[in-house]
Amino acid sequence: MNTTMQSYLAETPIIDFTDPAVSALAAELAQGCATDVEIARNCFEYVRDEIRHSGDHKDPVTTCRASDVLKQGTGWCYAKSHLLAALLRANGIPAGFCYQRLSCSEYETERFCLHGLNAVYLKEYGWYRVDARGNKEGVDAQFDPPVERLAFALQPGETEVPGILTEPLDVVVEALKNQTTYEAMVGHFPDIKPVL
Repeated sequence: MNTTMQSYLAETPIIDFTDPAVSALAAELAQGCATDVEIARNCFEYVRDEIRHSGDHKDPVTTCRASDVLKQGTGWCYAKSHLLAALLRANGIPAGFCYQRLSCSEYETERFCLHGLNAVYLKEYGWYRVDARGNKEGVDAQFDPPVERLAFALQPGETEVPGILTEPLDVVVEALKNQTTYEAMVGHFPDIKPVL
């Protein structure tokens, strides 16, 4: 595996997959699987379905590190992407971070914010984007390679942030660390202005 791909497998302070609880869950999700696709599907569905989306549930805690997301059982889309990356990387599956710049109208009118999701490298398909934010009415994200079935289709004025990043954006990490409650995060979602 080349050096560039190795960076999508690295452990970081945020993607702390050697944490005992994270590594144990990663091993459990891989048990009995014959392919990277099966492991990735299990990891994706676990994070999508078993970790609450902090915004949907108005959870009072804000998580950031993968191990904290698992321990608390909740996270904003960004934090859920951190846990998914940790579970995948623990299983030797390259995983990166992707972002969309979406309208925040669900929380605040006339405002844009980042939405976090993942890209996973599957041997059979190459890079494939998945969105484990959690389904609800109007949101039906699935794992169906090679077809992308993300949580949100871009609307006018919304954009993709280009690239597959090896680490979460600094602005995302800072927001998760500084906004410790649901109310604080709603008022301070991370955002980056598009390059014109």
